[in-house]
Amino acid sequence: MTINRIGVGPRMSKAVVHGNIVYLAGQVADKTVGKSVAEQTQEIVGIIDSLLAEAGSDKTKILSATIYLSEIATFPEMNSVWDKWVVQGHTPARATVEARLVTPDYKVEIAVIAAV
Repeated sequence: MTINRIGVGPRMSKAVVHGNIVYLAGQVADKTVGKSVAEQTQEIVGIIDSLLAEAGSDKTKILSATIYLSEIATFPEMNSVWDKWVVQGHTPARATVEARLVTPDYKVEIAVIAAV
């Protein structure tokens, strides 16, 4: 079985496709670093859409999502964006946890696994 890596870097790939599954690395904001949780979440779900499309998938095929928040108190703010983005009837298994992210400017990180 082949392995296809997307966005290969020296330390990690943005996504890896193996068989009929695509594994996305945790995605963080780029353009909205330091801005609100809602703004970062909106940017991140857009990045996820793009990576899934490149892998031959889409958000209706997400199997699981893990969301990391630098402050769990921002859970409702993140959900305000997530709930508009996720497709009803195709909601994935999901966990949301509070975690210290690599820099305080990152407030949200999202990793997903999806079918292709």
